[in-house]
Amino acid sequence: MNRIHNLKNTSKLAHQEISRKIAIHEAGHAAAIYLGNQQKGLPPVFFQIFIKPLNNDVQSSESLGKPSDHYIAKVEDGRLIHTLPSSLEEATKDFSATQKHTYQQVFEADIINLLAGPLAEARYVALRDNEPISPELLTVNALQNYGGSSDLEIANEYLECFIDSDEFREIKMTELFLAAFDFVSKRSNWLAITTLADSILAHQENIIECNEIIDILESGSRRMATSQGIASFEQRSGVKTALKIQSAPTRATHNSNRL
Repeated sequence: MNRIHNLKNTSKLAHQEISRKIAIHEAGHAAAIYLGNQQKGLPPVFFQIFIKPLNNDVQSSESLGKPSDHYIAKVEDGRLIHTLPSSLEEATKDFSATQKHTYQQVFEADIINLLAGPLAEARYVALRDNEPISPELLTVNALQNYGGSSDLEIANEYLECFIDSDEFREIKMTELFLAAFDFVSKRSNWLAITTLADSILAHQENIIECNEIIDILESGSRRMATSQGIASFEQRSGVKTALKIQSAPTRATHNSNRL
């Protein structure tokens, strides 16, 4: 997830935009690590976000994600598998069928979480530019244009010890790409991602701790639930009001009845 930006002579507006994309990218990783794993029933994993101040005259910088106005943010840790085995078959040879299934789920979750960062950035850019975005319009390799070169490199390392065949690796990558695309496209997840990105950009400390990240992500998800609840209430109230209006007799009606 390392990424290099040439920020020399970058305008303030362009710098802010790079920062926003980086914040969205890292928030995408973080949301997938916490919310995505939780939605799959996988165990929680520790992670945090480091924020590194940049000098105004910075020529280049490296990150695991992207910067905010004068910062680079980077998700640290967060993987369910810390050390890749030589092969999935070798790692699970003494596992039961249930254990093998769980291990494969964990394997796939880490790949999805890697892809969620550049996919979140791609979605942000499409929305910003009022452009359509779909799996048909965005290929796996195109994620390199959204800070995803290192993410794809690591994802491919996973797949190489997961599947022997190039053809089947490509099929599995497409499957996991679609799963990551669906994750960042879900409205509640997107609200969590953008809420965390805002917090990254506004954060004054060098580290956002795991518990704080979780609180921010959950508050973003709750915004979705709250807005849906309000919309549902307003819709029900509107229907009731309409029914009352329709059923209420008017003065003109009474007069016509008396005539």
